[in-house]
This record gives sequence, structure tokens and C-alpha cells, in this order.
Amino acid sequence: MEFRRINGLPPYVFSIINDLKIEARRRGADVIDLGFGNPDIPSPDVAVDKLVEAAQNSKNHRYSASKGIPKLRMAISDLYLRKYGVELDPDREVVTTIGAKEGLSHLMWVLLGPGDSAFVPSPSYPIHVYAALFAGAEVQQIRVGPDQDFFANLLEAWENQWPKPRVIVLSFPHNPTTACVDLAWMTRIVEFAKEHDVVLVHDFAYSDTAFDGYVPPSILQVPGAKDVAVELYTMTKSFSMAGWRVGFLVGNAAVVQALTKLKSYLDYGTFQPIQIAATVTLNEAYDYPKVVNEIYQSRRDALCEGLDRIGWELEKPMGTMFVWAPIPEQYQSMGSLEFAKLLVRDANVATSPGVGFGPGGEGYVRFALIENEMRISQAVRNIKRGLPAL
Repeated sequence: MEFRRINGLPPYVFSIINDLKIEARRRGADVIDLGFGNPDIPSPDVAVDKLVEAAQNSKNHRYSASKGIPKLRMAISDLYLRKYGVELDPDREVVTTIGAKEGLSHLMWVLLGPGDSAFVPSPSYPIHVYAALFAGAEVQQIRVGPDQDFFANLLEAWENQWPKPRVIVLSFPHNPTTACVDLAWMTRIVEFAKEHDVVLVHDFAYSDTAFDGYVPPSILQVPGAKDVAVELYTMTKSFSMAGWRVGFLVGNAAVVQALTKLKSYLDYGTFQPIQIAATVTLNEAYDYPKVVNEIYQSRRDALCEGLDRIGWELEKPMGTMFVWAPIPEQYQSMGSLEFAKLLVRDANVATSPGVGFGPGGEGYVRFALIENEMRISQAVRNIKRGLPAL
């Protein structure tokens, strides 16, 4: 039997590390998992309490609205006005999605088809590449990360690409490389998009996860950005609500309405008690992202300073819940997958091999800040013992 959409998918290299971790734990090893970016910080109490209350009301045990209940769309509009000074029409410029991955995947169905092309950063969060491929489009991967000028790389690729891309996918702060941009950079890319009639899709997953005074800009803060841009905002990282699957597509009204129409055929929205709880959280716990962010910054410092002490040199990231670490020179010849295997086998530490994020990821491993400082310190000690060449 042939499965056309998945036959071309490469092996999921992250599962190789996960299987090694499981085998080691079955042998009794205490493997510290810094691989999968699965937040461990509790969701806000108000979210949990409201979810329980709403779920006990039988009126909420029915199909909801695929575009999101009105109060939830108003709540995200209020957040954008409060935080970014951006006005959004909750009826025309906001649609609720079942998490950012669902929103991005179905958005690509709306924007792209066979014969079209898209620019996507490389290395990349895998769905940024495969959402466009699932839509039947070609993907041109543009290098981003340390020692890379993403904008210059994009300009060069534009000159050489045919057909010209209809879509440019962005995501800053960037997973996995942790690259960050400022509002002036966003302004340049918006001006480029206007000049070349291309749609910008900005995945703003780490909108609130930033350190040392850096404040990530929303692309919609650029004057006129709504002419060419949409943005995906999610409660996953900011409010530590990963399993709740509450995201939003905001921005250009035509694009938002196109996704809204498609979703009306595909789903009935997130379970309504979750939408109600998310609404209350956005309205009443708007400072919770600061609490979450302080925890991630403390963990970042513990990991980066610890690795630096044992001879693994790297720069502290300014954003995301990850550390993008170049493989130490003594181990570079192994490649990222074999090096990640070594870390599990000899140091009882699980990471994500850079090659799993695409060709631009080779030479790196990604640490996820999903353990507390004590566990991170233990991971550093394990790495010191497991990598004697450092």
C-alpha cells in the first residue's frame, strides 16, 4: 500500500536518541533528558481552575467554533494592543488555531500548492519545512544561525530561485539556532515583501522567552506589516500550556479569513472549556510569561556557565528555551547524531542532534531547558566525566 504524503519523509533522527534514552533508563541509568522541548513548568493556576469549572458545565460539552469563541479572539487582540501597540480586528484579523503546528500546516494549504515555492530558514523546526512540502510546494532552505547573515542569504537565494517564492517563513527568536532580530530587521523584511509581493509568515513561538533585556519584536509592529504579514502566537511557551493546544493566526485579514474558511471544513475548534480557560488566562494572568521567563533564564545561566567551566565554549542565547551548542572541536568529526549518541551512552544526557533540524544543523546539538538547575548541574558533571577530551 502506498502512502504518498509520507513516503518521502526522512527517518526521524530524534527518535534514535529517544530510543537510546529509553533503553538506558530500562537498565537503571538516570538519563537527564534535555532533548525534547517539552515544557515542565506548570500552567497558571487560573487556567487549571477555570478549565475544571468550565468542563463541569454540560453546556460546554458540544462542538465549539472553529475560528475560536469571540471572547478568546478579543483577549488575544487585547494582548497585542497592550504589549505591542498593534490593533487587531478580532473578527477579521484573528483566528484561533489548535496550536501553532496545526495553524501553520493548514495555512500552507491556503497559501501554497504544486508549482509554488517557499523560503524557510535552515536549520529549522521541522514543521516549518514539511508544512510547505505537504502542501505540494518546493522549499528553498535559507541558512540562519551563528556566522550567517540570513537576510543576505535570502537576497541571494531570491535572485537564483524560480519560481519566485510566494511565502517566506520566519521565526524569531529562532528554534533551534536561538538567532534573534530587532524591529529594524523586521522592517527590512516587510519592505522586501511589499516590493516583491510575497507573504511573510512569522512563527512567534518564543515571543516572551528572551533574556538580558532583549524584547522580541512582533512583525506586526512594523507600520504597514499587515499588508503582507501574518503571525502565529501560541500560549505553549509563554504561558507554559503546551498540551492545551491554543494558538492564534493574526495579521493580514485576507490570509486570516482564508485560513478561517479552510478550518471551517476541517475542525470545530479546541474543546470549549480550554478556550474559556485560555480567555481568562490571557485576561487575568498576563504577567505569567515573566514568571516562566525568569525560570528559563536561570536554567540557561546554569547550563551555559556550567559548560563553559568544563571547557565547552558557547554563547548564551538571547531567546528561546534552548541552547544551540557547537560540538566541541575534539568531537566534531563524529557528526551531530553520533555525538548525541555518545552523550546518552557515556554521559547519561539526552540532547537533540543538529542534523535533525536540516542540513544547516550539522555540527551542533540542541539542549532544551526543561530540567531544574540542580538537574542541569548534574548533567554538566556527567558531561565532564563522559567527554574526557574536553
